[in-house]
Amino acid sequence: MLDDFLVRAALAGLGTALAAGLLGCFVVWRRMAYFGDAMAHAAVLGVALSLGFELSIFAGVIVTALAMAFLFLSLTGQGQSADAALGVIAHGGLALGLVAVALIPGQRISLDSYLFGSVLTVTRLDLAIIWGGAVIVLFVIWRHWQSLLTATLSPDLAYAAGINPRREELVLTMMLALVVAVAIKVVGALLITALLIIPAATARTFARTPEGMAMIAIGIGGLSALGGLQMALLLDTPVGPSIVCVAVACFMIATISGKLRA
Repeated sequence: MLDDFLVRAALAGLGTALAAGLLGCFVVWRRMAYFGDAMAHAAVLGVALSLGFELSIFAGVIVTALAMAFLFLSLTGQGQSADAALGVIAHGGLALGLVAVALIPGQRISLDSYLFGSVLTVTRLDLAIIWGGAVIVLFVIWRHWQSLLTATLSPDLAYAAGINPRREELVLTMMLALVVAVAIKVVGALLITALLIIPAATARTFARTPEGMAMIAIGIGGLSALGGLQMALLLDTPVGPSIVCVAVACFMIATISGKLRA
């Protein structure tokens, strides 16, 4: 069954939606959209380094994303404003990645598949990496769910409960790096943030509890992945952008229905 490239593409989309939908809730609650965007842009540098040194794209992207995340934490810890630090990391990482690709000897390399995704070319190994990453994200968030929620709601309350908000931020940062690394094959570096934010923002319209919002976000992410794949097959459009278009359509429907119920 896994010899069918469409089945592999669908499974890859669902695995990415599982991780991105769950983690996206914390991105929305903490207003970290620009942080996710910065890591996704910096992932292009990881792709360039992987191609230049003939390493695994997954390994290169996750190492680079983690390095950029720690750089951000270091800069903000030294008094640099968060938006300025993120701007430097996002645009600096993207520019360095593009320059690095241009300097790789030999034939010119196209970054289109890494910028916008190439889910139809997912291999069995890619599928194992994507679902392995999704399971790790699911397990870590499950283990840290209450402490992450408390630290998100109030750092002071977290300290009073014996929770270190800085440690929980580090956990969240590492999981974001992992999601960026596994999602780059599905939707590409430029669209990863959309898959993190839009399903979670849509789920907030219907959810009554944080747990409910997480489950709905995962469902909307899965629906967007499968719907985008179907749309791409019917209209002959790029799969990554098609997935995001379906997610945006879900958001618009949720927004309109929310206003009608009000």
